[in-house]
Amino acid sequence: MCQKQPERVQKMTGLGGNMGLPLAGVRVLEMGTFITGPAAGMMLADLGAEVIKVEQTGTGDPFRAFRGGLYAPHFQTYNRNKKSITLDTRKPEDLAAFDQLVATADVFIQNFRPGVAKKLGVDAERLRGLNDRLIYAAISGFGQTGPDRDRPAFDTVAQAAGGFLRLLLNPFRPRVVGPAIADAVTGIYTAQGILAALYQRAQTARGVTVETSMLEAVSYFNIDDFTHLLSADQVMDCWSRPHVSQSYVFECSDGKWIALHMSSPPKFWENLATAVGQPDMLSQSAFESRDARIAHYEDVVAFLAPIFATRSQADWHQQLTALEVPNSPVMSSAEVLDSPQARHLELMVSAPGVDGKPFRTIRSPLSFDGARPLAVTAPPLLGADNKDVLGRTPE
Repeated sequence: MCQKQPERVQKMTGLGGNMGLPLAGVRVLEMGTFITGPAAGMMLADLGAEVIKVEQTGTGDPFRAFRGGLYAPHFQTYNRNKKSITLDTRKPEDLAAFDQLVATADVFIQNFRPGVAKKLGVDAERLRGLNDRLIYAAISGFGQTGPDRDRPAFDTVAQAAGGFLRLLLNPFRPRVVGPAIADAVTGIYTAQGILAALYQRAQTARGVTVETSMLEAVSYFNIDDFTHLLSADQVMDCWSRPHVSQSYVFECSDGKWIALHMSSPPKFWENLATAVGQPDMLSQSAFESRDARIAHYEDVVAFLAPIFATRSQADWHQQLTALEVPNSPVMSSAEVLDSPQARHLELMVSAPGVDGKPFRTIRSPLSFDGARPLAVTAPPLLGADNKDVLGRTPE
């Protein structure tokens, strides 16, 4: 008889000599600002790479600015586990110091508008001339070439240009909603490209230039929309996916919401009928089949909404979970962190902060051989690592 083995959870140590993380020993120079470049750099840092953030003297990454200071929550979000140095590569002495770092680096990341990197002396041709093993990652808004190459691009612009924003907009009350999705996914895909290039370099001993744009990243992320257009000539809208996936959100008696994803297995609907005390519900024309529920989505909502309004979110969650109906309370970030599962998974990690307060964040979602990456270092102050990396004190 097999016995259940006790859960094995290891703790990965943080930066500074940890050989447990896959990218330990990889050196990354990041000239990233705002989100896309820094997000890519952070993901590599979370995997153990030494990421040196090269910032403008005095001001640093523009995302630092906050109420007269240089340590905004926006900046903290995408810059943990990094070092910070300040250089102005337009100055010969700083360019020389930068070039020395390039010679030791494995990866360089920048998200300047096309042409800016060359003005700063950090373009791919020059840097890979200094180090032919260098993986050079360039992120742009609309691509390095083409009629839109010089257009400014920020998250909402990229979401709109890539066809994704329209899928989030309520046509009756259009408002931009949600987080910086385009920025984040561009960072994710850039990190993915860098990892692929590092693997290729292990075979060829030569670096490569990795390029992506926010337009390309958002379009790829929005691939379901494009596939429906290209394979079935179907133009999706904001209701398409929730109708087909049978996804719902209902308000409960306490004003809180609960989400259901009913998908296609009949047992989900049979168990829901039991949970809501409507055993004959599935005999109604709007409920009798998946196609019927899709066609009569609003009728389904109209029938169920008053029922869900009679009990609290906690009561519904308990009842639906007991009957294996896919559901979750619509949770705030504070509620997520306070949940038993999040605590079990140790999603929140902390480290000494730079201002005397603990730095707290969400850990990397990746574990390796059961080891969770629980150690983290706080985002650096501007130029905090000038002495260690450059041999000079911060300016």
